[in-house]
Amino acid sequence: MAARGFYHDGMLALQEAANGRRVAEFLATEARHSEFSESDVAQIEKASFFFIASSYGDQPDCSFKGGDPGFIKITGPRTLEFPDYDGNFMYRTLGNITKNAKVGLLFITFDGRTYRIRINGHASIHRDAESLGRHHGAKAVIRVECRDIYPNYPRYVPNLTTGERSLYCPRPGETPLAPEWKSLPAVAPLLPGIDPCSLADHRVKHRQRDDCVMFKDDGAP
Repeated sequence: MAARGFYHDGMLALQEAANGRRVAEFLATEARHSEFSESDVAQIEKASFFFIASSYGDQPDCSFKGGDPGFIKITGPRTLEFPDYDGNFMYRTLGNITKNAKVGLLFITFDGRTYRIRINGHASIHRDAESLGRHHGAKAVIRVECRDIYPNYPRYVPNLTTGERSLYCPRPGETPLAPEWKSLPAVAPLLPGIDPCSLADHRVKHRQRDDCVMFKDDGAP
């Protein structure tokens, strides 16, 4: 995918200041995709929660959405939908969607190893019988046409099941592990010289990853 339109001027300026433009361009073209992969579908369909960001004017909002695994349904190559259950009548998310269809979704598994999935798309609200019939207990169904789908390395994500802290977090007296993706042959030459992961003596932690391929062409684990 072309990176054009994925970054606005503020993002581009910070990328240039950090000498990270080449890495950002690579991620936008090689990690980002517009249709679900098999691993995307598997992770999303077994999720029991996710976060959704919406906004209108000076009213940004981030909301937690939860349900039994399977409450999020993939209905097309780039379309998903989920139910809006009984709530608190604030309608922060749905209200924003009626004014601004652009939303951001974040799927995260707090196990310290599974890649996050980030999605940008356009949402619509449906209350027809057919849509409601697919989601038991739904007051409405939110359908998202996904424009950008891209994974994020779980670098600072803790394992909430075991209580294990992230080995990548900076701490006094410790040298954090470098993320695996920065050592990939396609990425390493793009890193700016000031990046700690570009130093030869920096430790790299390799973790077997079987749930998602981050980059389309380099066979990342």
